[in-house]
Parts: sequence; C-alpha cells; structure tokens
Amino acid sequence: MAALIAENFRFLSLFFKSKDVMIFNGLVALGTVGSEELFSVVAFNCPCSPARNYIYGLAAIGVPALALFLIGVIWNNHTWNLVAECHKRGVKNFSAAATFLLFGSIMGRAAVAPVTWSVISLLRGEAYICALSEFVKPSSLDKFPADYGAEVLARFPCKDVPANLTKFRDEVTRRLRYESQLFGWLLIGIVAVLVFLTKCLKHCCSPLSYRQEAYWAQYRSNEDKLFRRTAEVHSRILAAKNVKQFFGFVALDKEEKELVQEFPVEGVQPSPQWNAITGVYIYRENKGFPLYSRLHKWAKGVEGNGPSPEGHEMLFLAS
Repeated sequence: MAALIAENFRFLSLFFKSKDVMIFNGLVALGTVGSEELFSVVAFNCPCSPARNYIYGLAAIGVPALALFLIGVIWNNHTWNLVAECHKRGVKNFSAAATFLLFGSIMGRAAVAPVTWSVISLLRGEAYICALSEFVKPSSLDKFPADYGAEVLARFPCKDVPANLTKFRDEVTRRLRYESQLFGWLLIGIVAVLVFLTKCLKHCCSPLSYRQEAYWAQYRSNEDKLFRRTAEVHSRILAAKNVKQFFGFVALDKEEKELVQEFPVEGVQPSPQWNAITGVYIYRENKGFPLYSRLHKWAKGVEGNGPSPEGHEMLFLAS
C-alpha cells in the first residue's frame, strides 16, 4: 500500500495549484487510492466468463470513477453558486469566456478523484486483464492448443486453467498488464500536460498581478471563514431568542450565555440581501477599485450584476 502511494505521489502532485487546493486535492486523491485498494482486495472478483469479463472489468473502472466525479461536482461550491445564479439572475450576464472558466473550474476540481481512480486501476491492471483476456487472439500465442478458445482465455484472470496452459496464462497476463500500465502512464502524461497548459493559460489571461491574485485568494478564504463563523454564532443567538420566547427560558451553557450577551441580534437579514451575496462571482472593478466578492460588492453598495459605465468586468473567475 505504502509503495503504491509513493509510486503515484508524483501524479497526485500535478493537481496541487495552491495551498488550500493542495490540501483538498491531496486528501481526495489519497482517499481515492485507499478506496481503490480496499475495493480491489475486498470487492473485485472477476467472473472469468466470456462476455461478462468485459462488462465487469469496464464497470470496475468506470462506475466508481463516474460516482466520484458526480460527488466532486456536488461538493463544489461553484456548482450551487451556478444553480443560484441561473435561478435568480439567469446567465445573460455571462460571457462565453466566463462560462468556460466556470465549467472548467467545476469539471477540473471534480476530475481529481475519478482520474486518480482510473490511473490506479490501470497501474494495478486487474480490471484491464479481466476485461480483455478473452479478446487475446490465440494465434498471437506461440504453440497455443487449437482446441481451446475464448472460454479458456476468459478464465485466465482466475488462474482456473489446465496445467498445460499455465505458461500461456502468464504470458497473456504479462502482456495485458503491460498494456494497462502503459495506458495508465499515458493518462498521467496527458493530465500533466493539461494541468501545465491550464496553469499557463490562467496566468497569461489573468487581469490581475500575481500579488493581487494572491491577495484575492487570501481575502476569499478569510471572508468565507469569518462569514461561516459569524453565521453560526448569529443563528445560535437567534435560535436562543426564539426558544426563550416560546418556553419563557432557554437552557444555555456558559459560552452560549456570553455569546448572547456580547452579540445582540435584533433580527434576520431579508431575502434580497441573501440573494445579493449568493451566486457566481466574476472579478469586477468599479471606478478602478476592485470588488473581490459579492459580499464586498454589496457592502460597497454597487448595484447590478453586469458591467456598468462606471465599472469594468474583468471576466476572471475565483478558483
């Protein structure tokens, strides 16, 4: 297990784009490696039957990869920001470049786990051998008995073959494992090139300097942490007030009592305010000053979603 993780560590590092993304993608990739190992040891069991091997082998690679991809899409905040944007405002304010950046961000992040699963599966080779063993041409095997066909070849992954075919089973397994690992390394190379080109394209097309982009990333991270922390406290205090109004008292611990005393909550934010700070955000400037988020834009009192005569849409999506 440790050797396998070390072998593919270089591949996983290709996804590391920033410190926060590095941690997230690293955990996702390592979790995928562990899941694939567990699946191979516990769940994978080639049927060793003609016509079934191919379906089972492809399903063992493709179905978990598809499930991981969908989970990645669901967990991505951009997905739900896009849903909110389409529901509240439509996509009339999105240019083609902005739409491409948005979907590229969602698909790229979601692809980490399925690509990792596919690569590890190909490097291991069991699923590939199971899927394609029956399609090996007997004529390509030197002195292969003529009275044996696809049914025997399909049993090669299970080692359930006559003794006189053991050397042929080893040869077929070695050949298919070579092909599987070759496709795995090619997939790694393709992904590496795509990540490199995407990284270069992102920095070349960015309207921001390197330092301002780093500041924007820090601002987004801090705003998100503070917003979540404040929202948790606000909702707790509001819930305490409503519970007290219903029962006449509320059972609070010492920390919660201090929070209620320190932060008086008079009411809730109206829906238009929530709608104003929810949705996809593309970097914009107003009168030459940057607006780093929808919350920042709302706090500055800038109206509208699209570029105005006094504003300039930079068409740069938060990653």
